[in-house]
Amino acid sequence: MRTGASPSVGSSEPIDVLVIGGGNAALCAAMTAREAGATVLVLEGAPREFRGGNSRHTRNLRYLHDSANAVLTGPYKEDEFWEDLLRVTGGKTNEDLARVTIRASNNVGAWMEQHGCKFQPSMRGTLHLSRTNAFFLGGGKALMNAYYLTAERLGVLIQYDADVRDLAIVDGHFVSATYETAGVARTVEARAVVVASGGFQANIDWLREYWGEAADNFIIRGTPFDKGRMLRVLLDNGAQSVGDPRQCHAVAIDARAPKFDGGIVTRLDCVSFGIVVNRDAVRFYDEGEDFWPKRYAIWGRLVAQQSDQIAYSIIDAKSIDLFMPSVFPPIEAQSIRELAEKLELDPDLLEKTVENFNAATRPGTFDAGELDDCVTEGLTPPKSHWARPLDSPPFYGYPLRPGITFTYLGVAVNERAQVILQDGTPAPNIFAAGEIMSGNILGQGYMAGFGMTIGTVFGRIAGKEAVHHVIDNLKGS
Repeated sequence: MRTGASPSVGSSEPIDVLVIGGGNAALCAAMTAREAGATVLVLEGAPREFRGGNSRHTRNLRYLHDSANAVLTGPYKEDEFWEDLLRVTGGKTNEDLARVTIRASNNVGAWMEQHGCKFQPSMRGTLHLSRTNAFFLGGGKALMNAYYLTAERLGVLIQYDADVRDLAIVDGHFVSATYETAGVARTVEARAVVVASGGFQANIDWLREYWGEAADNFIIRGTPFDKGRMLRVLLDNGAQSVGDPRQCHAVAIDARAPKFDGGIVTRLDCVSFGIVVNRDAVRFYDEGEDFWPKRYAIWGRLVAQQSDQIAYSIIDAKSIDLFMPSVFPPIEAQSIRELAEKLELDPDLLEKTVENFNAATRPGTFDAGELDDCVTEGLTPPKSHWARPLDSPPFYGYPLRPGITFTYLGVAVNERAQVILQDGTPAPNIFAAGEIMSGNILGQGYMAGFGMTIGTVFGRIAGKEAVHHVIDNLKGS
């Protein structure tokens, strides 16, 4: 290793650590490796203006901490963290890797601040995250800008518009990467590689393999650059796959959102406070099952399973100020019938659905911040909390589509972030971090801020272990 030196592309000596990707996991790996003395090159497929992958659309990170601090209102300890993860995944998680993630996140906010992150007091409203999640001042884009600035100051070389097309892997050992930039093909050799290039959610053809024509109605919340090329290359080169290809972080978002890159502002947080119906004006799931941060990521899949992958969230005037509004205004009407007509639903059917719901609600003490006792009785599906009659005009409707954040099909890794080959052995110098390996931990479901946790923890692990491999390899040569 050329300790203290900055890397250069095209030099006779290989780069120590090549990082493929440009989001949170990639930058955490790059900064960690560089601080350990390695020469580091980051290949980011996006232009500089769109760098950061899905991380630039994030708002917060969930991490372990024993007590309140300047931005968190109380403790969030391992047992509770683990139980929350078990609940959202239904037990579909690799406990060893999940425990590594949880434990290694302990007070990670301090490390993030040392690398340029600034936090703000936790968001108020319906998010219920003031104790568990720290919010980035300026959001994910500000975080990524800070990380890039820190990486550059450390001497990490960053190349944008670098579309990595292939990896040369011989007997499970990484040798070089081929990438295109400005129409020119280039090859870079490295002693170790960290693949942190995301999932395949922006590859509609690949999604269609598992979802059929329904995939054409999916909206991709984040970067259009996550085509899954490196995932495919790793799998073709003998990496062991992990995760269900139909599982993903899928949120119900405003159907009027753009096909790609709409980000966090297109998410709708009103589901808990009203009802959701499909194109037939029929409810299909319990809207009040749990707090929104623990259940919001199931709603994308629920909508995806409906006819034409469309649904409609309906609330009344009592609830319009209880949630963060979408970037798109609601569709407003003075009656349920009028609202149905504006939403192009059958007015008679929607009126009947609302009448049945209203009749099934039982008196209780409404509390937007607690699992209250406002429930339905004798209704299928039930509404477990926050069930109040829709009886106060004006009425509001939002059209919903599945908003895909990232896919869970990925490569298997061990606790050192090494990619596991099909024969069960770890690739000695191939490491993975972030969305491309999140399926090890997220077999299904999601909880707010946890993707950033996985990326931060395994990015740092991958960067550290890549350097350890380089040092050990040079000692043996």
